[in-house]
Amino acid sequence: MQEATDLFIRHFKFWDKLTESQKDLLNQHTRTVHYQKGTQVHRGPLDCIGVLLIKSGQLRVYTLSEDGREVTLYRLFDEDIAILSASCTLDEVTFEVYIDAEEDTEALLTDAGAIRSLLDANIYARCYAYEKASRCLSEMLWKLQQILFLSADRRLAIFLMEESEKLGSDEIHLTHEQIARYMGTAREVVSRLVKYFTQEGLVKGARGKLTILDKKALQEIAGM
Repeated sequence: MQEATDLFIRHFKFWDKLTESQKDLLNQHTRTVHYQKGTQVHRGPLDCIGVLLIKSGQLRVYTLSEDGREVTLYRLFDEDIAILSASCTLDEVTFEVYIDAEEDTEALLTDAGAIRSLLDANIYARCYAYEKASRCLSEMLWKLQQILFLSADRRLAIFLMEESEKLGSDEIHLTHEQIARYMGTAREVVSRLVKYFTQEGLVKGARGKLTILDKKALQEIAGM
C-alpha cells in the first residue's frame, strides 16, 4: 500500500529505523477503514483493534464510570494517531478507553498483532509508542484535573478558548449537549453558563453555534 507507506513516512518518525521486512509487515497488516458518525470504534476492555491513523473525520476518546457516565478525555482529528486502541500491545498501559466516531471518519488501521510484533522487535518503534501513550495519558490527567478541581465556568472558558484555537475561528459549531459531553458535565450546567456568558457579552449564542465576542475576558476567566 503506497498510500500507507507515504503516511507512515510522514507520521512515524521511527520509519527509517525499520528493516524492510518490518516495513512490509506494517504495510501488509494495514487497511483503510470507514466509520459512520456515531459508530463505536473501540469498546474499552472488550477490544484491541490496533493503531489508527486518521485521514479525515473526528474520533472521541472517553472513559465510563461504573454508573455509565461518560467523561470525554480528548478528541482526535485529521492526521492524528490513536495509540490507546492498541493498548493491549503496551504492557505498562492498563487504562482502558472507549472511542466513538464523532463524524464520518476514514482512517488507516494497523492491526494489533502486527503492532505487537513490531514493538517486540524494534526499540525505536517501542519508544515511539510509549511516548505517544504518555502524551495521551497527560491529556487525560489534565482533563480529570479540570473536572476535579476547576469551577464549571472556568472549564467552559478553557474549552471555548482551546476550541477556538484549534479551529482557527471564533465560531464554534457545537450544541450545548456536545459541549457538555466534551467537558464531562451536564447539559443544564452548560446552558446556564452560556446564558451567563451571553448576558456578560462574552459570547453570542445561536442554534448549534457559539460565537466568541470577548476573547480577552474569556482568557481571564480561563486563567490563561
